[in-house]
Amino acid sequence: MTQDADKVLVTGDASFEETVEDEFESIGDHHRAAAHHFAAAARHHLAAAAADDEGNEELADRHSYMAYRHRLNGVQYAEIAVMDSESLDDVLESGV
Repeated sequence: MTQDADKVLVTGDASFEETVEDEFESIGDHHRAAAHHFAAAARHHLAAAAADDEGNEELADRHSYMAYRHRLNGVQYAEIAVMDSESLDDVLESGV
């Protein structure tokens, strides 16, 4: 994210907007960011498939790369959410 506390992040998905406040992001913010990136990866995979069907290898490769990058970001945000979760410590201690 960004260190500018008043900056509003806007991506290609209009429903994914968040305001960064004093460098604090909640676990929910991390889950939303993960979901956003996984959804973006799916859209890029569909676009890559359509480009491949049309024989546009360059566009298919570009969408494949973007899908891959979004997947990596989604996994990263999901891992951060799990690591920041206080309830995870309770689960691990209980042996479940």
